[in-house]
Amino acid sequence: MFPKIAKIKGIHPGLILHREIKRNNIKSAQLATSIGEHKQTISAIIHQKRGINPALSIKLGEFFHIEEDYFMMLQAGYEVKSKLTEKNKRIPNLNHIRKVLFWDTSFDQIDWNKNKRAIIKRVLERGNDKEINEIIKFYGKRTVSRIVKSIEPSRLSSFQKNAEDFQLI
Repeated sequence: MFPKIAKIKGIHPGLILHREIKRNNIKSAQLATSIGEHKQTISAIIHQKRGINPALSIKLGEFFHIEEDYFMMLQAGYEVKSKLTEKNKRIPNLNHIRKVLFWDTSFDQIDWNKNKRAIIKRVLERGNDKEINEIIKFYGKRTVSRIVKSIEPSRLSSFQKNAEDFQLI
C-alpha cells in the first residue's frame, strides 16, 4: 500500500520506490526488465542519484497499479522542498561580519532567516558601518526598516543612532 502523497511530500521518490520493491519482494533488476528500463536507472533512483521523469512515472504507476502521476507528484514535491531548503540556506557575506559580534552563539550555526530580527537588532546595536551595510544588502532595506520599526527601543543608544544614520526609521 502506497502512502498518501500529503504524508510524504518532500521525500525523494526513490525512497518510496525502494520500500515498495522490498515489500513486493522483487529485485530492482526485475522491476527494470518488467517496465522496459535500464537497471542502472532504477538503481540510481533508489539511491537518490536521479529523479523520476513523466514517462517513468507512468510505467511505475502501471506496474504497481497506482495513479500514473504518483511518482511524478513525489518528484515535484521533493524538488520544491529542495529549492526551499537551498533558498533558506542563503547567507550574507561573512567576510563583512565579525564573529565576535555574535559572541554568545556558534557563528557557523546561525540561521540567518529564522533569526533575522535578533540579527538586525544585534548588528544595529553593536556593528560597524561595514556590518550594517552587509545586513541591509542581505535582507534588503525595506525588510530591515520594517523590522527596526517593530523592535522595542534598545537600551543601547547606538541602535537608534544607526537606525537614523542608515535611514531605517
